[in-house]
Amino acid sequence: MEGVSAVPVPQPRARTADSASDSASGAAPDSAGSRRSLAAGLLLGAVGATVVLLASGQTWAEGDAATGGGALPLAVDGRDVTGVPAALAVVSLAALVAVFAVRGAGRRIVAALLALSGLGATLSAWAGGSDSTALDEEAARTTGDAAATIHAIGHTAWPYVTAAGGLLILLAGLLALRYGSRWPAMSGKYERDGTPRPGRAPRTGPDPDRPEDLWKALDRGEDPTREV
Repeated sequence: MEGVSAVPVPQPRARTADSASDSASGAAPDSAGSRRSLAAGLLLGAVGATVVLLASGQTWAEGDAATGGGALPLAVDGRDVTGVPAALAVVSLAALVAVFAVRGAGRRIVAALLALSGLGATLSAWAGGSDSTALDEEAARTTGDAAATIHAIGHTAWPYVTAAGGLLILLAGLLALRYGSRWPAMSGKYERDGTPRPGRAPRTGPDPDRPEDLWKALDRGEDPTREV
């Protein structure tokens, strides 16, 4: 036909290998970063809680109580000084597990609880590092004299080890607050989604030509001669 010219049809531009590799490399670091932050959060939280629980059971302070017969050596551990760090370590372990059981706002709340547990454990352990009240109470209980005095008071490094464990828990909570939205949650494969499940196939009657089927039917309490 005269006067008709072929108009070139624009072809869709093929996706280049460079753009595909760029998108793939953009997704990979994000996934790798999520795994790293998840592993770091779990490690910091678990190690921190373990350190707090172990260090709070060690001797924090020691001294000599003056008695009529001389000096009586006394020592108190972290739980005698303050039970707050150990209690918050238990809370942090529960929060560390719960952070994977919830999503959205619930996960942020649990992550904040984890961070606050670490902060509380750190501050209470640091304050207990120079506290001698527990020694005075131990002296009064041991000697039976409420006015008993303590001499040569010494404090160990265990309160500050406990405080360091609390800092690890605090870091785990901060990581959960910052990156927790990217972390996976517990598998929901056991949750029912409302999809109807396939029912069992109806049981057929035993084959009279197969004696083993007849015996199995009798074992089930069925009448093998009854027609289905």
